[in-house]
Amino acid sequence: MAKRVAVVLAGCGVFDGTEIHEASAVLVHLSREGAQAELYAPNIPQMHVVDHVKGQPTPEQRNVLVESARIARGNIKDLATLDVKGLDALIIPGGFGVAKNLSTWATQGKNCSVSKEVEGVLRAFHAAHKPIGLCCISPVLAAKIFPGCEVTVGHDTECEQWPYAKTAEAMKELGCRHVNSQVSEAHVDARNQLVSTSAFMCNAPIHQVHDGIGSMVREVLRLA
Repeated sequence: MAKRVAVVLAGCGVFDGTEIHEASAVLVHLSREGAQAELYAPNIPQMHVVDHVKGQPTPEQRNVLVESARIARGNIKDLATLDVKGLDALIIPGGFGVAKNLSTWATQGKNCSVSKEVEGVLRAFHAAHKPIGLCCISPVLAAKIFPGCEVTVGHDTECEQWPYAKTAEAMKELGCRHVNSQVSEAHVDARNQLVSTSAFMCNAPIHQVHDGIGSMVREVLRLA
């Protein structure tokens, strides 16, 4: 039987929701491996809406579930209805929506809170020993919830290629072990069943980001 994988989205668009290329790569690789993706998003207001041309917030108000449905082609469910019992794994793509809508990392960093619904889902998969795939900024959720876990967001030394490397330092301060990796690689924390990859935390060609997400997806399915 096909593995059933929950994919949790956080809106639609890199600056205020889920990074669309990452979500698409996850879905393509799941499909290629013969797995069935089931998409979910929380039915909550976005923190704010960003004009992606100007890079500036606008006065609009949007809903995370409604916006995520754009990526899901309408086939999406309220995160509140997710039942871990019928699922084999969980994957959360990145994008600033993870740090704005699924948590408060964007404004509070390591002192953030994770939404109760999202934390409940992560803890349920963890308790059931079912694998969790995380890419780009989403490993911060694991760093906050599972002290001592191992994840990667790429590199921990800031440079032109790794402009968000300070994220790794903040995660270390939470007691997590950060493992430096290349954009095409995924890191597996076998003890916690966590698989992470850096994706757009790296200034890399899009095909390399796509390849790294493929590595993450294959490791998640191997563990499932």
